[in-house]
Amino acid sequence: MGTGQELYKKAKSLIPGGTMLLSKRPEMFLPDHWPSYFSKAKGCKIWDLDGKELLDMSIMGIGTNTLGYGNDEVDAAVLETVKSGNMSTLSCPEEVYLAEKLIEMNPWADMVRFARSGGEANSIAIRIARAASGRDKVAICGYHGWHDWYLSANHNDGDDLSGHLLPGLSPKGVPKNLKDTVYPFNYNNYEELLSIVENNDIGVIKMEVVRNYGPENNFLQKVRTLATQKNIVLIFDECTSGFRETFGGIYQKYGVEPDMAMYGKTIGNGYALTAVVGKRSVMEAAQTTFISSTFWTERIGPTAALATLKVMEHVKSWETITETGNKMRQGWQQLADTYNLEISISGIPSLSTYSFNSPDALAYKTLIAQEMLKKGFLASTNFYASTAHNDENLDLYFNALEDVYKSISECNTGKLKIENLLEGPICHGGFKRLN
Repeated sequence: MGTGQELYKKAKSLIPGGTMLLSKRPEMFLPDHWPSYFSKAKGCKIWDLDGKELLDMSIMGIGTNTLGYGNDEVDAAVLETVKSGNMSTLSCPEEVYLAEKLIEMNPWADMVRFARSGGEANSIAIRIARAASGRDKVAICGYHGWHDWYLSANHNDGDDLSGHLLPGLSPKGVPKNLKDTVYPFNYNNYEELLSIVENNDIGVIKMEVVRNYGPENNFLQKVRTLATQKNIVLIFDECTSGFRETFGGIYQKYGVEPDMAMYGKTIGNGYALTAVVGKRSVMEAAQTTFISSTFWTERIGPTAALATLKVMEHVKSWETITETGNKMRQGWQQLADTYNLEISISGIPSLSTYSFNSPDALAYKTLIAQEMLKKGFLASTNFYASTAHNDENLDLYFNALEDVYKSISECNTGKLKIENLLEGPICHGGFKRLN
């Protein structure tokens, strides 16, 4: 075990679950052997606690760093803020400048509220939308965080979020009187949503615009029309999809505008900032309820976001990461074809993931993490692209990955046994993200 795993053993005795984020638990990648902690990160490289340099061909901070780790321009702006002071009795002007910029990018919107995490932004949006509509019940499609309002869906029939997040999530700690206030529907299933709306007093529809696949049969247009006809507030959760394929919300690709939208992850390139953007007629309902938090007023978040938006707009980062993501997908498929392996690739190009069509899929995923780590890569069966990744990184990655695919192919034919290749437990299953 390296220093990181030793520290993680201690962490599990001090921190429930070991980490603050499920997606960063070492068990999701390589139980007992994942480096777990970093000492430094720059570009698309990470150094672990033992000083080993690793090329991150995996989730890049869970998709937060589309400009790479430690982008010079963003960090320079943040360091100036640190020197000038991050917090005071007065508010920072950057929040006003950032609000102006976001409204400029979303001309259908008029007002903005800021937070520091995606779950907070989702909860803020739900509170405002419920206040604006005057109705409590919400129809959802996708992943929207950990808060009570969302997890309460699992009080309905036992496991309503199984196709949206993780199967078997317990809603313990979530008040049971929230039962039947949130109703999940499946992406591209308009009839399911229509039934929910017609049989319940729905005031809010919240959904991810796209996740693993795009809309069919004018799905988004139908949702927009339904929301308008029924006076329902339509919210697009762009915390993950924003700035991946457009400069702003991915909704722009489909010509459908929401009443509210949330942005997170990429907007600050690793610094904490999330935004709720909306129409004045909806957003002003925030004044009729109570939404307030001390650290939503700190200065680093909006400063980083302003700098990030400037760099993204200049380099057209969404084009670069989409191109890189497509190259990765092509490389995976070519390797799979070469070694007669069946894989299923999903997600938008810059947030690509795949799985082996095999009962041993998780074992194969574990083997990839294990063997690629030995070769100096943080790797799994997903890839979140950044502008720091280049063709040389991809070439090195695929040259290393080919050996692992060869071993997996030999396991499939019975020449090798996967249990003899693994040096520890099989990784846990992650988010399904099925919408």
